[in-house]
Amino acid sequence: QVQLVESGGGLVQPGGSLRLSCAGSGSRFRFDAMGWYRQAPGKQRELVATIVSDGRTQYADSVKGRFTISRENAKNTVYLQMNDLKPEDTAVYYCNAARVVNVEGASVDYWGQGTQVTVSS
Repeated sequence: QVQLVESGGGLVQPGGSLRLSCAGSGSRFRFDAMGWYRQAPGKQRELVATIVSDGRTQYADSVKGRFTISRENAKNTVYLQMNDLKPEDTAVYYCNAARVVNVEGASVDYWGQGTQVTVSS
């Protein structure tokens, strides 16, 4: 059974920092891609950052220059270092992992339960 467990969320003042961690388990192979999504109250879930197994990354425009995603492939673990946090970053952050299952590029996605990040003075 594949399981993703997030940790590191909490309450922080604007301008502060947090580091989120997501540990994957239950897979015989490393995930092809891992990433973070977030969902704020009243809004749809949105992509924050992704990282593939070769280290390439993508970021939402709203977090570029402030957030950094990284991973330890051997551990199926992904991190999100969040600096200069703003109130608009407040959301539940969800870990995502994907595995490509065929030559057409179809993938299977797995999700964590989420960790709350609140940025407030």
